[in-house]
Amino acid sequence: MSTAFSPRRSRRGQRPADTERGVETAAADGRHTPPAAAGPAPAPTAAPSADAESTPTFAELGVPAPSVKALAAQGIDRPFPIQVATLPDTLAGRDVLGRGRTGSGKTLAFSLPLVARLAGGTRRARQARGLVLVPTRELANQVLAVVEPLAAAAGLTSTVVFGGVGQGPQVKALSRGVDILIACPGRLEDLIGQGFCDLSGVEITVLDEADHMADLGFLPGVKRILDRTPRNGQRLLFSATLDNGVDVLVKRYLTNPTTHSVDPAVAPVETMTHHVFSVSAADKASVIHELASGMQRSLLFMRTKHTAKRLAKQLSAAGIPAVELHGNLSQNARERNLAAFTDGSTRVLVATDIAARGIHVDDVAIVVHVDPPNEHKAYLHRSGRTARAGAGGTVVTLALPDQERDVKVLARQAGIRPTTVSVRPGSEEITRLVGPPAPKVEYVPSRDADQPRQPGNRPRSKVAGRSSAPRQGAAPGARSGAAAGRGGSGGGRSGGSRSGAAGPARTRSELAARAGQPPAGRRRAR
Repeated sequence: MSTAFSPRRSRRGQRPADTERGVETAAADGRHTPPAAAGPAPAPTAAPSADAESTPTFAELGVPAPSVKALAAQGIDRPFPIQVATLPDTLAGRDVLGRGRTGSGKTLAFSLPLVARLAGGTRRARQARGLVLVPTRELANQVLAVVEPLAAAAGLTSTVVFGGVGQGPQVKALSRGVDILIACPGRLEDLIGQGFCDLSGVEITVLDEADHMADLGFLPGVKRILDRTPRNGQRLLFSATLDNGVDVLVKRYLTNPTTHSVDPAVAPVETMTHHVFSVSAADKASVIHELASGMQRSLLFMRTKHTAKRLAKQLSAAGIPAVELHGNLSQNARERNLAAFTDGSTRVLVATDIAARGIHVDDVAIVVHVDPPNEHKAYLHRSGRTARAGAGGTVVTLALPDQERDVKVLARQAGIRPTTVSVRPGSEEITRLVGPPAPKVEYVPSRDADQPRQPGNRPRSKVAGRSSAPRQGAAPGARSGAAAGRGGSGGGRSGGSRSGAAGPARTRSELAARAGQPPAGRRRAR
């Protein structure tokens, strides 16, 4: 029997940001919990380190006791290499440049000294004491998930600031002063310009994913923000590479920084297997469906927002529940879709490159480059969504005949040697990677306003903050008696909408009637 699937909101108290905490937990102690459902043959996993017992504990690295206790409560007791390398210097107050590939545990590496530095201080209205700059909303939420329990254990406050949502709650949080502010550059500059935020009291600044901020063109704004922070504050910069102007930030804003690099600039993960599937244009759609049909989580990358949206709908309609993630979605929809993928209610996420950086979800078994990326760094960042924290993972690139040469160049630049094979729907190579297909799920189109509207799903019309739907407790059809009797010519304010009028207003008179105003050219009845 098939079950019904509909994109839905995450449960109360559950945020997509919670995924980072789980990933950082796994990253910190090397744990990996495989999916409960049966799946394909296991991908290669990292061999246990021979000197695991000799790895220092967080306490031995100088992490304060409250933070050690907070980590232990999450099951984190052993640091990862980037944390072992940087913590002695960051906790000592030195400026640090840390370089490590995605999934290496950088977030916890800067969160611990951030909290340690600020513990015991005093907040001032509209001021932040610690600042973390990140390139995307998703990364801001996920950094908050790592910082929050550590900050709470030290009696500190933390909040996020990013665009795409109303600024009211952010302004309110800043008005009281905040110990740790996690922000995207654009919205932060807006709030500074309006006088709602002051960075003159910042004691420690962190730039996370600095190379990605450079790729997005954020460096001019980042420089303006850093110029507002005290020159004698501690500064930490974490980045996968030092190109695209990141080296300029290092030279201009870090003072005698200590550099720690645990990975080369191009570092394919050893526990990740790479495959190139050569497909014909006629077979590609069916092959995509088979790759997404398994029991485990899969992440499919598309080049554009519109193709990501279309593929998610096609998969869902075919009985493979899928959600989309791209820049055209509202923040609520992005968080809800990411939460559905994180908690397992949906096993397939179709995304643009917005998910290639800063999206951390446990147990992504397979990453599919439905549209191959344009350059090798994007390939590595996309692929880094699987095989995290020592776990295994599979990466598949689909190549049409006219793309095969470019994919070969891409693989060489990324430093990988993929297994290349021609496939058709039903090929053994697909079955071997994906395993048995999951049961088909009946798709029920969402009626949530944040989701794309389905045919026949007419939303409520809101005019001047009013809804055309009857108020709770009102009798059906009991809308504004005056408007009902006069056809909505601007009578009483009790309902403000025509009797029997549903959906959006069709005329200016109807629009004015719903707003409780007289139509143009007429005076209000006295």
